[in-house]
Amino acid sequence: MTVRWDIFCTVVDNFGDIGVTWRLARQLVAEHRCAVRLWVDDLRAFERLCPEIDVGLCEQWQQGVQVRHWPTQWCDTDAADVVIAAFACQLPSAYMDAMAEREVTPLWMNLDYLSAEDWVIGCHGLPSVKYKHVQKYFFFPGFQEGTGGLLREAGLLEHRWLFQQDDVAQRNFLHGLGVVREPGARLISLFAYENAGLASWFEAMATDARASHVLVPEGRVLGDVARWLGVDGLESGALHRRGALTVQVLPFIRQDDYDRLLWCCDFNAVRGEDSFVRAQWAGRPLLWHIYQQEEDVHLEKLEAFLALYTQGLSASAEKAISGLWRAWNAGQDMAEHWKATGEARRELAEHAQAWCLEQASRADLATALVKFYRNWI
Repeated sequence: MTVRWDIFCTVVDNFGDIGVTWRLARQLVAEHRCAVRLWVDDLRAFERLCPEIDVGLCEQWQQGVQVRHWPTQWCDTDAADVVIAAFACQLPSAYMDAMAEREVTPLWMNLDYLSAEDWVIGCHGLPSVKYKHVQKYFFFPGFQEGTGGLLREAGLLEHRWLFQQDDVAQRNFLHGLGVVREPGARLISLFAYENAGLASWFEAMATDARASHVLVPEGRVLGDVARWLGVDGLESGALHRRGALTVQVLPFIRQDDYDRLLWCCDFNAVRGEDSFVRAQWAGRPLLWHIYQQEEDVHLEKLEAFLALYTQGLSASAEKAISGLWRAWNAGQDMAEHWKATGEARRELAEHAQAWCLEQASRADLATALVKFYRNWI
């Protein structure tokens, strides 16, 4: 019997929430033969990731997933066998009543934000609140045993490896984006929030002995890039050179193409959660711009990840990459940290590959969710 899943997503940070839930929904359908309804309150944000989305429809099918608009005025609907509230979103009260009225109680899980903090292991899989007799459970993605793992489709690393070994495939892909890679130049992707540290980083690249080519998909950091370049604004296709640095603006691209972009680059600056995980699967050195939270709670999460990620690095490489991440997330001067990172680039590249393989040795998030349900019934 096909298991029915409902995944609820409220779009808070433009693309991170829907990015994670869209990947999860597709994987549950494609690899685990689940019937998935994905409830989304902002179809316009979803359309950027999946251009086939018709924002005027309340119900449609995309890649085997039933996509439903989550309306302000909820219409009564039956509850699924498994219910996921992504990132602690509040389910409609009428839907919660529908869960309680089912003859067979559904499994209700809160899919939480990704964190490397130690306490996550102790909380993963524990019961949370109840609604009437329906019990909710915590489900935490993570980087260590005892967590729910990371989203990773079957064969992802094999596809990535083949692509990274194929210079022609990479060249053709980049050409489709209007990118001509300069021989010998570092190719860098930049997807970030607004950041006061960008000017110092770009200045360091512009005055470097080695050329850098930075690809910037349309997004929130473009304002800082434009200010550094001294232009009024930037649109897709813009190309500017200053010293050893070439800056090129790319269109916002669908998730599968964004993966390939990360695979092409020597270094990836990413933000939030979805692109952060995908950069790790790229097996290349990365820079994470974590989502800012009140009272700087996000910095604790940053340090927790760095403590895990930098294990096994030499003291100089650890200092370089950790310093770069801390400066970037504090909006501080990047120049010296970028120089040190460049000096350790070979070790950091090997480490990124090793970290990727270590994470891939654990069950992926979708598989862990399915296993949790099977053990629960």
